[in-house]
Amino acid sequence: MSACLLGKKVRYDGGSLSVNDQLIEQWVSEGRIVSLCPEVDAGMSIPRKPAEIFEGSGSSVLDGEADVIEKGGNIVTDNFIVGASIALELCKKFNIEIAILTEASPSCGSSFIYDGRFSGNRIPSMGVTAALLRRNGIQVFSQYQIADANKAIHATSA
Repeated sequence: MSACLLGKKVRYDGGSLSVNDQLIEQWVSEGRIVSLCPEVDAGMSIPRKPAEIFEGSGSSVLDGEADVIEKGGNIVTDNFIVGASIALELCKKFNIEIAILTEASPSCGSSFIYDGRFSGNRIPSMGVTAALLRRNGIQVFSQYQIADANKAIHATSA
């Protein structure tokens, strides 16, 4: 699960996106949660400049066809790929089949991300980590799909 959704202040602006949900509380108490922030785990600072995928998607970043760029122009593609790889390794290490990641993030967005122009416009697409996890058979949900993730958990453990 994205660390920022668990209240950890790891977002680019030093904030979090805490999700208060009984299912998450239950998963924490059951020891089901592995927390990560791909960007911080890859060595990026808190706070850091906002970043977006420029003219592409998480998949096109993984394929070497697009870059992740910070506001101001610094290319941080390698950090995002490293962070996604760390997430995948955690999933393999702990046999994780389901991930809940932060929507709209250039790492974690699973349904939409920002358009790469720092305009606030969202586009249907995935972030780098979400794309890598899905390529490897891991189901990815956003913080808006907790109930769906719970159904998937019970379907895979049945």
